[in-house]
Amino acid sequence: MIVNLRVKNVALIDEAEVQFSGGLNILTGETGAGKSMLIDSINFLLGERPGKDFIRSGTDMASVEGLISLTEESSIRGISELGVEPDDEGQILLFRALNMQGRSTCRINGRNVNVGMLKEISAFLVDVHGQHQHQSLLDSSKHIILLDSFCGEKMERLKEELSDFITTYRETVKTLRTLQGAPGQREAQMELLQFQIMEINELELQPGEENILVQKRNRLSGVDKLAKNATEALSLLSGGESDDLSASDQIGRALYLLEEIANVDTTKQSLAETLAEIVSQLSDVVGELGDYAGGLDADPHELERLEARLDSLYRLKRKYSAETSDGILVHLEKITEQYDKLENMDEEIAQLNTKRRKNMKAIADKCNEMTNLRQKQADMIQGRIVDVLKELGMPNVQFAVSMEKQAAFTAIGNDKVEFMISPNLGEGLKPLSKIASGGEMSRVMLAMKTVMADADGIETLIFDEIDAGVSGRTAQKVAEKLAHISRGKRQILCITHLPQIAAMADSHFWIAKGLTPGQAKTRTTIRELPHVGIIQELARLIGGAQITAATVQAAEEMKSMADEVKKKV
Repeated sequence: MIVNLRVKNVALIDEAEVQFSGGLNILTGETGAGKSMLIDSINFLLGERPGKDFIRSGTDMASVEGLISLTEESSIRGISELGVEPDDEGQILLFRALNMQGRSTCRINGRNVNVGMLKEISAFLVDVHGQHQHQSLLDSSKHIILLDSFCGEKMERLKEELSDFITTYRETVKTLRTLQGAPGQREAQMELLQFQIMEINELELQPGEENILVQKRNRLSGVDKLAKNATEALSLLSGGESDDLSASDQIGRALYLLEEIANVDTTKQSLAETLAEIVSQLSDVVGELGDYAGGLDADPHELERLEARLDSLYRLKRKYSAETSDGILVHLEKITEQYDKLENMDEEIAQLNTKRRKNMKAIADKCNEMTNLRQKQADMIQGRIVDVLKELGMPNVQFAVSMEKQAAFTAIGNDKVEFMISPNLGEGLKPLSKIASGGEMSRVMLAMKTVMADADGIETLIFDEIDAGVSGRTAQKVAEKLAHISRGKRQILCITHLPQIAAMADSHFWIAKGLTPGQAKTRTTIRELPHVGIIQELARLIGGAQITAATVQAAEEMKSMADEVKKKV
């Protein structure tokens, strides 16, 4: 429940602090005094968008701070799941400020959060029923939301499970549409892939072939120079047509002489062995160089064939956006896999269709579970709401929850829910929008709030002029019902103009408009009334601006009777 509320620079409120109590907190005052500003401030604190004149004129920032105490386990568990923990006394502190640039600052227990987080937390704390909110009952699309609020956590779990099934179903359908494509699209794609596979396979590419071909081309393009150099080197090493001794001959002669030396001087044996190895290596070099020089006289058209091969390879590289010949092979592997997938698509489509049908059945089953739960709750609350409405001065009322199955499903199932009412004897059930008056609509909403109070676990209910359209005996019944709801852990904040309701207050707050001391500027003040003040305010509500001894006496009697009634609820 809201323990303390501090409001600063909101509309006509320059600064106000209110200590609310448990039970029924009544707020009264002249029309235009600023009662709704207090509700607007609470709505702002709970994450709602403020009006354009929210910030007090002449100031640059408005702020609202609220200390909220929690005792309901469901509320504590709900905010804990969102990462917020009450302090040791079970309290949390909410703060929100708004500057002239439209920037909002939100904090929970001193930690900065966004507005979305604030709204999520607030859903477990306070339920605000605005001055015109009962008009939402005229919108039948909202009725399913109200009914689901009676179904509790089980309905929320079913919705989460349904959402998962719907997500899987949509992903499956999307994949199916992609695979099936337009008529003839699959065949055309397979034909294109088959052509690309054949084109690449015809080239019979080998891994790393491009580098090998480039090296061969570079070698063959300079074959004349290579042949001249190879021949001259071979001549120097092994002689040839020259009469001069070749390097091989001279080194061989040197080896012979060194071996002769080693026979006499054994210390030079290792030197002779080293030179023998050089002679052997030189023989290998001469042999390989001879083969190389001979190979340079190969097919003269070899270079032409290499260039043609490289041209074919480069064309495929450009066509398939490959950086190397190996990139073409990677592309070949990819399109071969795609072709195989398309070729076996019928089997995959069949599997996906089976999965889709299973998802459809799971969705239908989950929707049926939701329908059964709603019907069970509808059967229960119909009678309870009728009982409350009879207590609120509608003795012949009938109320029913109509449910119809729809062909299409959404994230909340496939039920169409509409509240039906017959306020008078002899009239058939009709939609609320076609039969209920403003006063009847207020009582229907109050009846629903009364029934819901035991189900939703929210500790604080706020009613902004719930008494619209009611008077006399009905007003007394509404007052008694508000007193009943506020018993125990429940806290109610209620703005009213009716003395019957105001008399039921556990705490009564007077909201007045006047001038700021020393300034020609209007401001709204809020203060809790003592017993004498309560009697004076009740007298004003009974008799209007002129308070007489008779209206004061009537006020005292009304307050005394209200206190007696509260002892019994």
